[in-house]
Amino acid sequence: MELFSKKDRVHDNTHPAVNRKIKIQTDASIEYYGRHPELIPERLKELDKEWDIERILEANASIFIILGLLTGIFVKKRLRLFPLIVSSFLLQHSIQGWCPPLPILRRLGVRTTEEILREKAALSLLNTDNTFVEKISKKDISAEERLQTVVRNI
Repeated sequence: MELFSKKDRVHDNTHPAVNRKIKIQTDASIEYYGRHPELIPERLKELDKEWDIERILEANASIFIILGLLTGIFVKKRLRLFPLIVSSFLLQHSIQGWCPPLPILRRLGVRTTEEILREKAALSLLNTDNTFVEKISKKDISAEERLQTVVRNI
């Protein structure tokens, strides 16, 4: 199963080493919670609250645009160019899937919606209430093998 579709522009515009690091961290999280299934429901709640890269870019751009307009009005007129620059970054991101803050945020570990959903899907499969876990449990494999099966297939 291909992890990322061809339409995942953020992933495509992120350095491969950064993508690998984020994937490794996500896999490590899945494996940790797979070994501690009693913590999965709480982790799923945390993942519901996690902001993805798009939301962070939009929120930061909005803040910088507002601050730039206010400082341009009340401090120095030349600072009104700042919102123009920030909004052009946002436009560039919407068209190309890349903008100057993107590499920084990705290096900080900010994930795409798809990356967050991948972890949620894996943890849902590992959750003891799930029929998938019951189905593969009947195959007489160890918990470790079951965990590795889920990580490989998500």
